[in-house]
Amino acid sequence: MNGKLLIVDDDVDVLSAAKLLLKRHFLQVDIEKNPEKLPFLITNGQYDAVLLDMNFTRDVNTGKEGFRWLDKILDIDNQMVVVLFTAYGDVEMAVSAMKLGATDFILKPWENDKLLATLRNALEAKQQKADAANKPTNKAATEIIGNSLAMKKVIETVNKIAATDANVLITGENGTGKDLIARLVHAQSERNQSVFVGIDLGALPETLFESELFGHVRGAFTDARDDRTGKFEVANGGTVFLDEIGNISPTMQAKLLTVLQQRTVVRVGSNKPKPIDVRLICATNADMAQMVADRKFRQDLLYRINTIEIHLPALRERPEDIEPLAEHFLKTYRKKYNRPVSSLSAAVLKLLQRHHWPGNVRQLQHAVERAVIMAQSNKLQPEDFFLMNADSSQNTAFENTFQLEEMEKQTVLKAMKRCNGNITEAARELGLTRASLYRRLEKHGI
Repeated sequence: MNGKLLIVDDDVDVLSAAKLLLKRHFLQVDIEKNPEKLPFLITNGQYDAVLLDMNFTRDVNTGKEGFRWLDKILDIDNQMVVVLFTAYGDVEMAVSAMKLGATDFILKPWENDKLLATLRNALEAKQQKADAANKPTNKAATEIIGNSLAMKKVIETVNKIAATDANVLITGENGTGKDLIARLVHAQSERNQSVFVGIDLGALPETLFESELFGHVRGAFTDARDDRTGKFEVANGGTVFLDEIGNISPTMQAKLLTVLQQRTVVRVGSNKPKPIDVRLICATNADMAQMVADRKFRQDLLYRINTIEIHLPALRERPEDIEPLAEHFLKTYRKKYNRPVSSLSAAVLKLLQRHHWPGNVRQLQHAVERAVIMAQSNKLQPEDFFLMNADSSQNTAFENTFQLEEMEKQTVLKAMKRCNGNITEAARELGLTRASLYRRLEKHGI
């Protein structure tokens, strides 16, 4: 999860425990013992969500004080995600909290997975509303940079198939930009006035698959306190993008196939089918043909999702695109960080051209971003870069100040600090796989 979270509770142990858990999942987690500071914090903190205790010392267990602070928060920002928690909660209190505008409710002592799921669902519900309210225009969703023959073929294919309703499967290594191509297909389609809803299936537990994609009704399971619209219904009339389609289990494959065949969804806990009209775009870095041969993926489902297949080449296969991509990222981050960096040196271009780029375009993007931040002059130099291959500790930087091992350790430490300990985000920034980053953390005792 991204974003900023504020936790308010008069129990310092609760604050410490909650922050320890949640700081790995949010970009920033702030804690506050005194609820009287809430108006100032909400006005100035730009938080995405607030985790608010319902019972403070003035009013031990009725929840009234929590309700009062909930009202004040929503008076300041009526779109704020507020999740209430209490040690004395019951159904009546939960219903009252929902009526007052709380997004959700959880009991203390909490279960870590349940708390994380509650916050994630609350933030996603807010995003769904924002997506529905801000439908995209005909303007292309993103600029695709690449003059290589391989990328020209990709764009040519997109131009041919975008206006159709054909299902699309986008393949390619991690970091090649599969999500960008999916958005481009949607932007050039006749559905571009409706929403584009993306779902990372690789990060979705099987237990939440049906609820997230197809929705649920109140009382369908323990935490189903209200009806919930699934992603397919949210995207009705638009496009659904299923990333990492190769990661789903046979059970999930069967349920998805049923929905695609019948063009209806049935919410968990209901027996009423709801018709859907969506275009499906899927993406994977897996060899789907081999998965079918190994009986890990249903052949009939593969037929459904790959009417058109678009393969994105790895960056090392289109080296002529490295320079325009690097220059594009340089301009982007020069503006973002207000840095006086104007160009790439000839030595840097040689360095970038020589690198293997196991993390592809995403790795190049983060490498240039770091270099812009660290640059000592108005022209990027080789010493501004630190590049590592994903499956080894090979250092291809021009490094003359620190020993290799120490420089690697410091780079990993800085990335972990910037990402607030979030392994996934830090690995993405470094251009590493999660497994590779874990090995470096263990090696350096971090």
